[in-house]
Amino acid sequence: MASRALSQLLLAMMLPLLKLESTFVPTVQSELKLSGGKPGQELNQNKKVEESVLVSSYVQLEFSNRTRPQKLPENLTLPAASTPLTPRTLTALGLTTECHVNPNGTRFCTCHSGYLWNATLCSLYPTCHGHTSETDSCMCRSFHGPVPGYCQLLPPAPADLILDSQLQMPRDTLNLILLKKEEATNLRWYLKHPESDKLTFLRPGTNVSQMSSQGQTGLSITGLSRHWTGSYVSIFEAQGFRWRLSQVVQVPLEEKEVVRLPDELSISRASSSGFQLSCCIPLTNLTYTATWSPGEGSQASLHNFSDSQCLVLTVEHCPEADTTYTCTLHSQNLAPLVAPVSVTIIQDGDTTCPEDFSVVAWNVTKAGFVAQAPCPVNKRGMVKRLCGPDGTWGPVQNSCTEAEILATSIRAKLLLEGQGKPDEEVQCILSRLPGQVDVVSTPSDLQETLHTVTLLANVVAETRTELTDSALKDLLTTTDKILEVKLSSLWTLAQAQAPALASDFLKAVETLVHSLSSQQHPFSFTSSNVLLQSQLLRHTSPPGHQMSFPAWPFLQALIPWYSLAPLVHNGTNVSITTLVLQKLDHYLTSSYAQGMWTPYTTPGLVLVVSITADGQAFTQAELIMDFEDVNVTVLCVFWDYSLFQGHGGWSDKGCRVHAGNTSAVTRCVCQHLTAFSILMSQHAIPENPILNLLSQVGVGVSILALLTCLVIYRLVWGVVVRNKVSFFRHAALYNMVICLLVADACFLGGPFFPSGYHSLFCLATAFLCHFFYLATFFWMLAQALVLAHQLLFVFHQLSKYLVLSLMVTLGYLCPLGFAGVTLGLYLPQRKYLWEGKCLLNEDGVMLHAFSEPVLAIVCVNGLVLVIVVLKLLRPSLSEGPPVEKRQALVGVLKALLILTPIFGLTWGLGVAVIFDQDSMVSHYIFTILNSLQGVFILVFGCLTDKKVLEALRKRFRFRGTQSSNSAVSLATNESCTSEHSKERSERASYEERMTD
Repeated sequence: MASRALSQLLLAMMLPLLKLESTFVPTVQSELKLSGGKPGQELNQNKKVEESVLVSSYVQLEFSNRTRPQKLPENLTLPAASTPLTPRTLTALGLTTECHVNPNGTRFCTCHSGYLWNATLCSLYPTCHGHTSETDSCMCRSFHGPVPGYCQLLPPAPADLILDSQLQMPRDTLNLILLKKEEATNLRWYLKHPESDKLTFLRPGTNVSQMSSQGQTGLSITGLSRHWTGSYVSIFEAQGFRWRLSQVVQVPLEEKEVVRLPDELSISRASSSGFQLSCCIPLTNLTYTATWSPGEGSQASLHNFSDSQCLVLTVEHCPEADTTYTCTLHSQNLAPLVAPVSVTIIQDGDTTCPEDFSVVAWNVTKAGFVAQAPCPVNKRGMVKRLCGPDGTWGPVQNSCTEAEILATSIRAKLLLEGQGKPDEEVQCILSRLPGQVDVVSTPSDLQETLHTVTLLANVVAETRTELTDSALKDLLTTTDKILEVKLSSLWTLAQAQAPALASDFLKAVETLVHSLSSQQHPFSFTSSNVLLQSQLLRHTSPPGHQMSFPAWPFLQALIPWYSLAPLVHNGTNVSITTLVLQKLDHYLTSSYAQGMWTPYTTPGLVLVVSITADGQAFTQAELIMDFEDVNVTVLCVFWDYSLFQGHGGWSDKGCRVHAGNTSAVTRCVCQHLTAFSILMSQHAIPENPILNLLSQVGVGVSILALLTCLVIYRLVWGVVVRNKVSFFRHAALYNMVICLLVADACFLGGPFFPSGYHSLFCLATAFLCHFFYLATFFWMLAQALVLAHQLLFVFHQLSKYLVLSLMVTLGYLCPLGFAGVTLGLYLPQRKYLWEGKCLLNEDGVMLHAFSEPVLAIVCVNGLVLVIVVLKLLRPSLSEGPPVEKRQALVGVLKALLILTPIFGLTWGLGVAVIFDQDSMVSHYIFTILNSLQGVFILVFGCLTDKKVLEALRKRFRFRGTQSSNSAVSLATNESCTSEHSKERSERASYEERMTD
């Protein structure tokens, strides 16, 4: 049986022509099996005359020898045992499939031209090379045992791949359109680079996008470069087959890709007889021819390398004068690429830098010029050195980059743009990085390595790729090596060119660490510079999740149970990953957020914590960190990537320092999860003592002023409130005084209570501050609305009981609703309190629950103020005598002085504070004006009211002389009729309604 299997060499299918004769002439020792023909087709057994008929059958031929004959016989007899039909003779045989059988019984079956395996067999059986891939062309398949089918004749292509032009310009957009004639499924796009036979998968990325509509599918690629040159392949399934359609795209080089070695040169005729100039380009599928000019007395030679080719011009004798040599590259149908190199001849008397052999050999160079030298083998870039104006050499600038490091960085960049599968490529690139860090020797090497990590983090974040434990180990090993002390000098040089280098690297590592697959937990890693703990949390109870790290300072971290309890429910898998990085914050820029004082020192420790539940990352949770053996003043901070134009900086927002269990322990409590550290100083560092002092003094003075207001109202209330208009006005002012007094008292008393959610007094203080400050402004709004009604509806009488009920509802019930909803919404999320204070949380809660309602009220009050001014400055007023005009202006000015502080328009400065938080001027003005709100109410609400002053004089038996030419009557009897004109009376009536 084994020898018979070895001799089975050919599998033939599709007999296109059978010539049936009455004679049977065997010509080859064979066995023919007729497995069927087309349905309804019969062979005539009765006629003895010769006739021909077309039959489609599956025929298997087994030859006795191991090799198939070079030519099949013209006549092949059908054995009688294989069919019940009268013997017939085959006169033509069309082959579709050829199989070779191995001794182990495996059959490798290849399709002939024009035939293909169907899509089902393509997906079920491996190729002849032993693997199954979606990019296979289905020409050769491997079978164990009997072959389940045969290659079938391909129908016409069910689609057309349309390309506007095979030649695409750099930075342009490539558009490929697949016009479908039949229904197509499993459509995928690939790119086959000229230097590789491998197909690279194309997916949506920063440069790649796909679109689909009825009857067509498109692929668009923006920002083309030479890395997008190659054959674009569209693979899809239609009509039962897997189809491959392709188009070749060529992208020419750009002038910036032409490397000149050097790009300028100064040379002495006395010390050098000649020189060499190189013009190099990367390898591409386009054919370029290069020429140097001028070329007299020179020789040009072509040098090929693994990834580039260079045209080297050897100038045997230096020119007598300055000369520009030009390298010109030509390609068919393309504009030439021109790369000039200026050669300056050093003349007698010129200041020069002497020969030097530091790092590389430096020739005599003219002052003010930059000497250049090529990088060593397997490196890309240039070594440069400036010759100073005084003829002294400057420092060596080494921009050489290892070719392998640069290639890996380019590969990561193309992966982000859309070339390759992230789940495969990210793991592969990470596995290469530890070995590449070992050969880092220049700032460019370090910069490209860190850039590669940043690119991979962006890919992982956009595609939500999960890392395996081996990939994460490679990343952490790379991070550990990058933070080694031996690279500290390279860090300094690299950050001089890219200040955000360390910040970007920290963010990238944080992103990649968060991407560990949940199936890989628990996971731990320990090295000299990197510590990582990761585990699954299936349930939680007090005190919560604890972690400890043997770093300096010794660190213990705790996530309280109330932060984790909402996540751990219904069997949810919660993963917690904690990472400690040593020495990294030495490379983070010493930039601090507004309000933080310098200088600080850092312990070299950065803590990164992430919480993931069901694939979703959570950034808001309370984190308690205990740092031991820290005997100096400590400030808890985190690294804010958005500060300083994206370069990053330290910020203490959301973090505070608490007293530890012992004097040697410093506790930091933060309300969010990000990169934490501590800043240490030998002296205590206040937040902003001047602003704090101004705020406390101003609020204290306001409390005294408000108490004075209450005393005054107690003395004169019965005298000043003699009509409904006066009653509404003074009732609103009285309630404003009460609300503001309670709110200010709570504000001053808040620091005396323990802060935190465990303190009921602190929660109550925050709630009362929120409620009564809001109530103050809602009573301002009530007063403004009553005034507006009096001005707009002069003859409409209001019910005293109705108006008072509406004012109480607006003044107390509305702010109570705001305060209650805020408490119920944010307290369960532990976002209600300001860290370390008994006030509303400044991060979002203060804005939505207090600032926005207050600013809305200020806008309404401002509108009422405009209405008052327009009423006082109506056009008929200008027709009066000059004295009346001046009196009207005085009235307007007095109205502004009275209404502005009472209606709280000074809170409009809060807009400036919100949108310009770095402006200390706005903070000072805002603090002073609003802390003295009670003083303004005393002065403009009580002491400038003529009725109040007259009542106080009568109360204390003081009598004053009244001015007869007062412009604005602040205390008049509504029934009084003066001897002035009707216009003057109407104006006085408006002023009375405003001030009564």
